Amino acid sequence: MREQKFSLIPYLVRYKWHYAAGITVLLLVDLASLYIPQFTGEIIDGLTAGTLADVKPLLLKIFAAGLTMTLGRFGWRYFIVGASRGIEYRLRNDMFSHLETLSARYFNSHKTGDLMAHFTNDLQAVRQAAGMAVITAFDAVIMTLMVLIKMIVYVNFRLTVFAFIPLTLVAVSCYFFGIESKKRHLSRQQAFSDLSDKVQESLAGIRVIKAFVQEERDLKSFDAANRNSMEKSLSSVKLWAVVGPFLDVVTGISMLLTLVFGGRMVLNGQVSIGQFVAFNSYIGMLVWPMIACGDAINAFTQAAAAWKRITLIFQETPDIIDTCPDAGDLSLKGDISIKDLTFTYPDGEEPVLSHVNLHVSQGEMLGILARTGSGKSTLADLLLRVYDCKKGAILLDGLPIDEYPLKVLRRDMAYVPQDNFLFSDTLEENIAFGLEERVADHPELKERIRQAAADACIHDNIQEFPMQYLTVVGERGVTLSGGQKQRSSIARALLKDSAILILDDSLSAVDTDTEEQILKNILRLRKSKTTIVIAHRISTLQHADHVAVLEEGRLAEYGTHEELLEKGGFYAHIYEKQQLERALETAE
Repeated sequence: MREQKFSLIPYLVRYKWHYAAGITVLLLVDLASLYIPQFTGEIIDGLTAGTLADVKPLLLKIFAAGLTMTLGRFGWRYFIVGASRGIEYRLRNDMFSHLETLSARYFNSHKTGDLMAHFTNDLQAVRQAAGMAVITAFDAVIMTLMVLIKMIVYVNFRLTVFAFIPLTLVAVSCYFFGIESKKRHLSRQQAFSDLSDKVQESLAGIRVIKAFVQEERDLKSFDAANRNSMEKSLSSVKLWAVVGPFLDVVTGISMLLTLVFGGRMVLNGQVSIGQFVAFNSYIGMLVWPMIACGDAINAFTQAAAAWKRITLIFQETPDIIDTCPDAGDLSLKGDISIKDLTFTYPDGEEPVLSHVNLHVSQGEMLGILARTGSGKSTLADLLLRVYDCKKGAILLDGLPIDEYPLKVLRRDMAYVPQDNFLFSDTLEENIAFGLEERVADHPELKERIRQAAADACIHDNIQEFPMQYLTVVGERGVTLSGGQKQRSSIARALLKDSAILILDDSLSAVDTDTEEQILKNILRLRKSKTTIVIAHRISTLQHADHVAVLEEGRLAEYGTHEELLEKGGFYAHIYEKQQLERALETAE
């Protein structure tokens, strides 16, 4: 992994004035809260001594302090919690944007559930640290200092020292709690990631689970992941369950010392009854900072663990980068030259393609036939620069493929993969997916969409649906048959009308008559454009200008349909076998 520096500071700086305003308001709230015990003590002393002529002014001061606290608490929540929500929003956008730049290698080695956990639990932990934890940490420090000063100035220095000594244990203990909390939170987040991935995988493969009657086995697997997540969460909860009682004990000791030493001072006349009552109120006010100290440390340690996981995403860099991002107004015409292409996957040992040489002129159709695992889909990935090959092995219109900006390269190519992916949206939006314009903004696209669907032989099927082109196809197009998904994907590619079209075994789920009609439409529509058709059926390839046969990553045969039949090699053998199978099907 190539590391790059990534920091939360720019996100915090963006909301610096929100934090400044929120902390200012919080400071006013803390100041106002300090005067309520003092005013209460003055009232008690005045009533005890009989020197208080009118209690109304002090009551009004208490009311004013309470009103300031009420309004102020709304204010700091608005500014600081609002800032944390903004940080979360921008971080989530930046994470998603960064993920979209990463190469196939990253997604091959990282599970979807784990990535989803980054967008939920991890970001939530960062948001809480940037919001309420900032408030509680500031409040714990400032309130403690302000209360101590008030206790010393308004009441008594010695009594303050006696009461505060036990509270110093909190700072020391919270430090050690924080270290252990971070470890446990990392384990908890990983367990949640595993659970999320299990749920995502099971729901995506629910048809296979049901088809093989493996519901009970899958439930046991889910139960194990769920139990692990629960145990890791409980481990974290148990740790912090100790903190609350510990703080209560420390506070209780502090109050006990206050009663013992403070009571003597009252009897000795060193402290008045009102001051003693106020002092006890101040001790009570110190309970919140102690609790806040534990909460803040817990939140910050969880956020540190979450930030470590998030940072790993931002430290990833794409394998495929633009070497010429500003290459002017380049566009593809469709001439493809492959020269001595040898390619091995980054994590592989044996080459998938070896010394392949091919040339496809603009406007030609190239067919590719190969056994499974012979590198035909890899060749498509290399043309799309999903992976990079050696410099000069692939030329487009005479230029090395890496001299084209990725945006131009993928804009001027249309690709229909083997696993036809449809989004959980309407058929209309799915077919229009490859266009820069949105159908909602450009209603005139509707006719082009219907024409592309007709050329892909899916229009009549769509017309039979109750909602027709507004039919929502469900996750990954689950409501459509395999053939309907393939034809919808082909319609998407035809609508794009790119200089180069790659069909990777994209007609395997349609019958031969439909396949024949689609191929005729493609030949008609793409007379001046380049088309590469990868298939297992000879009927799909026989109309191609040339056919390349790959065996174990090498170019074994090359020629027209007729030339390859005359050679009597692998192509001819497959042709005879498929013709026999078709004859047997017809006879039945």
